Amino acid sequence: MCYEDADVVAFMDIQPVNPGHVLVVPREHFESLDDIPPSLAMHLFEVSMDLAPIVKQIGAADALNIVINSGAAAGQDVFHYHVHVIPRRPGDGFDVPLPFGGSEMPDRTILDVHAARIIATYRDPVASRSRQERRSTGERRRVE
Repeated sequence: MCYEDADVVAFMDIQPVNPGHVLVVPREHFESLDDIPPSLAMHLFEVSMDLAPIVKQIGAADALNIVINSGAAAGQDVFHYHVHVIPRRPGDGFDVPLPFGGSEMPDRTILDVHAARIIATYRDPVASRSRQERRSTGERRRVE
């Protein structure tokens, strides 16, 4: 254990990418980003940000990744929401390649269509009200 408070713990990953790899985890169980209350997700990110320069220093790293895998298709294999803080060094063999080499640049109109759909959904009054209520009440979708 390298950090704890009433809501969050941080500990060393038992299968680290590099020495110093830390997991930041809520004490309460939430399966994914879809389930965790936004205020708690933000707290996990704040703790990750506080630990990041320390992890980088202790891991003798040049850089770091802060990674969240949410859902099996995104690489999540432990279904308890968590944040990875990974110290990185040149040539360490770990890769999160962006832009992704397997993707092609779409026509600009496709990008515009996706952006318009996101904007419309985000501005939808019912969806917006639901997001605001969830934030203000701390509503949680519990996963048992």
